Parts: sequence; C-alpha cells; structure tokens
Amino acid sequence: MRDSKNVFHLAIPCDSLTKAEDFYVEKLGVRLARKYDDRITLDFFGDQVVCHLCPEKIDSHPEIYPRHFGVTFKDKNDFDAMIKKANEKGLKYFKDPFVRFEGKNEEHHTFFLIDPSNNIIEFKYYRDAKMMY
Repeated sequence: MRDSKNVFHLAIPCDSLTKAEDFYVEKLGVRLARKYDDRITLDFFGDQVVCHLCPEKIDSHPEIYPRHFGVTFKDKNDFDAMIKKANEKGLKYFKDPFVRFEGKNEEHHTFFLIDPSNNIIEFKYYRDAKMMY
C-alpha cells in the first residue's frame, strides 16, 4: 500500500542531460530536484525519476510494451491540462490520445509521449477511479 511519505523511484537512460532537463523541466513542467555531471533527479508528479547519462543504453527502436512509465491522473481536468501542455509545448506523441477499453469498467483515456532519449511516457485517466490499480 502506498504511503504518502514514501516515493516511487525510477532510473532511465538519457543521451543528453541538457535535452532531458529541457524536456522534463521546461516543457513537461516537472521539478528539477538535483543535477550532477552524470544524472538529473526529477520530482516527477511526486515520485522520483532519475535520468542517467548513458548514451550507449538508448533504445533506438522503442516500443510501448513492455517498457514505459507515466502518470495516472485521478482528475480528468489534470489529464486534459497535460494534453493541452503537450500540444502547446510541441511535445512529440508516440501515440496520440485515445480511449482504451471503451464501455468497460477499465475504460480510460490515454496518450504516450516520447522523450529525447526514446523513453516512452504514458498519461492516463480512468473513468472509474477504482480501476486505477
């Protein structure tokens, strides 16, 4: 069970800390927590994402499955605001917004972005909040 005093941690590869910082901080709007010569640490919607500089580990042909990460919004307005931000900032969609499992309990709105190092980020909103987990 998640406790608000704990945070989830995810480490991802990047080929340029400058590009990663521009994408996540300047365009996506997450907070830069720390910056080192070989990584940046981000407050990614309350959890910790660390972009490690390792250009040799970049996936040149990324696919959504099995590797992506992201945020599930509880509020539809937050989800819609993220789409608006992505469009205003000219972020690259890996998969445009769509509805998955339409008409079923697990129906959700979703879209995927891709960062400058080919990491895929999903944003989604479930019509029924009980289906978030």
